[in-house]
Amino acid sequence: MIVAFSVTPLGVGEGVAEPVARAVRVVRESGLPNRTDAMFTTIEGEWDEVMDVIKRAVDAVAEVAPRVSLVLKADLRAGVTDAMTTKLESLERHLP
Repeated sequence: MIVAFSVTPLGVGEGVAEPVARAVRVVRESGLPNRTDAMFTTIEGEWDEVMDVIKRAVDAVAEVAPRVSLVLKADLRAGVTDAMTTKLESLERHLP
C-alpha cells in the first residue's frame, strides 16, 4: 500500500517545522520507502507496518503539541511493490 499523509501540530504557534520534523524523522528511520514534499509524506509498505509508522509519527508530534491533525490518503493494491516509483515512471512516459 501507499499512504500519503500529513500530520499538523495544533496549538504550538505559527512555526510547525520542528514538530513536523519529528514525524518525518520517524518515517525516515522506519526504513520503508518514503518521500516528503511541502504538503505530504508518502510511505509504502504492508498495511500493518505503514500504519504503525504513521501512528508513531503522530505520537512523536503529540509529545510537543496539545492537539494533532492527521490527513491521509491510501492506495491499496494487492501484489504491487515499488508503486511509488513505477506510478511516477508511468506518468512521465505520457508527458512530452
